[in-house]
This record gives sequence, structure tokens and C-alpha cells, in this order.
Amino acid sequence: MKHLNDADLPVELSADEAALLQQMPQLQGVGKARRSFMINSAAGSVGLFAADLLAQEAALAQMPLADGAAVAPIKAQNVVKVAFQVNGAAQTLELDSRVVLLDALREHLALTGSKKGCDQGQCGACTVLVDGQRVLSCLTLAATLGGREVTTIEGLAKGDQLHPVQAAFIKHDGFQCGYCTPGQICSAVGVLAEAQRGHVSHVTGDVRKTTTRLTDDEIKERMSGNICRCGAYPGIVAAVQEVHSGRQAAQTWGYATDTQTASAHKEDGHATV
Repeated sequence: MKHLNDADLPVELSADEAALLQQMPQLQGVGKARRSFMINSAAGSVGLFAADLLAQEAALAQMPLADGAAVAPIKAQNVVKVAFQVNGAAQTLELDSRVVLLDALREHLALTGSKKGCDQGQCGACTVLVDGQRVLSCLTLAATLGGREVTTIEGLAKGDQLHPVQAAFIKHDGFQCGYCTPGQICSAVGVLAEAQRGHVSHVTGDVRKTTTRLTDDEIKERMSGNICRCGAYPGIVAAVQEVHSGRQAAQTWGYATDTQTASAHKEDGHATV
């Protein structure tokens, strides 16, 4: 219904709203009719909100930015010098003491193979090796690594020769989308070293007997810290098992030839341009 009471502008009100306004007492001392008071109060609230927002934007606009910077740079505090080995090369970095290894690798050494996934130590995408043991680089402070040896996915291959685990991942189609794969491979290399050292796991039947034999269940358990949402788990287990056992399995897939690709397009009715 249209409400025209108190010489206000016509405003559409529901029956309940109109009844409520009629029941409200006249506001004494305000100098305005109740409806005008309500309208002005609402407008005043919006006005204050808008003024506050504009004030914030104005303050942000006055913050100085570095030339070409997308965001304001964060000033490093408590800078420490860290000297360590990364993939066999000596590196010395001056870093904020809060910088984690993952950011030091990606942002200071341009080693972007280790991926930043959850950044909370839950997905395993950032796994690297420190002195041969796998660690989550997103939870490892770079300042604690003085004098230690860090190996990333970029450092596993020797020239053109892939690490056996890398080659096995290809052979057994252990790749997923690729994002988690570097961490998976580094973790698998660490798992094999742990088995050689006789480390037990949560599924080891008798922890009093250190064993170097990895069953499929052992591999799944030890690799469970590397989470992905793809379908390559069987291939990953097969790859780790082949390197661990030394038993060569036949590759079950191959690249399609040009003839096979062209034939498939023809059968599907898709013209090849």
C-alpha cells in the first residue's frame, strides 16, 4: 500500500509496516514526524558508513608504494644471514627471520618446483629433503638451516638422467595434474631412505623388528602426508614399489602415434585441421 502520512514522500509500505507506524507515538522534541525521523535516521546511517568507507580509501591511497609494486612491500625485520647448500650449490641469503624455506626457495632462489598448496603443512606439495630427510618447507624456518643440505625436485636429476623415482613415476603414470607431483616425488625419495634406515611406520606389524621391506600398505601409509585429489595413487604406489624392490614391471601405457590419433578423430567425426 502507498503511505502518504505526515507529508512524507510516497513510499510503498506493507500493511504490517503501515500498522506499526500508526501505533508509534509522536516523537516529542525531535521536531519531525516519526516517519521523517525514521527515513532520516536510515539515511544518516548510510551516510556515516559511506563517509567512513571513503575515509579508509583515502588513507589507503596515501600509502606510499614502491615503483611497479602491486602491494606495499613488507619491511624485513631481524634480518639473519643463512648459508646453506641447495641442490649442491652454496647459497647465502639475508632473510627476515620469519621467512620459511618454501618462500626462500621460490622467491629468493627462483626454485618454483616446490609448490605452495595449503601453506599449513597439510597437503605435502611443498615437501623437500633436508640432509636426506623429507620436511615440509612451508613449516621450516630458513634461518634454522645454516650449514645444511637442501634438495628440491630440481636437484634430483643428474643432468639429463632422471632420478629413478622420477623415471618410475613416468613409467607408471604416477603424475596427477602436476601440482602435487614434485612434493610426491621428494616424499617418495625420503620414504625409500627411511626404509633403508629401518624406520617403522604406523602400519608396521612388529615395531621391534626393523625392516627395510616396504609392502604396498607401508608405502600408502608413509606417503599419506602427501594429499592430492586426483586418481594417480595406484601409479604412485607402483612407482615407489618398483624402485624399492628393484623388480621391473611392464609399462602399461604409451603415447599414441600420429596415425592412431588421426584414426581416433575420424571415428569420432572430428575433422583434423
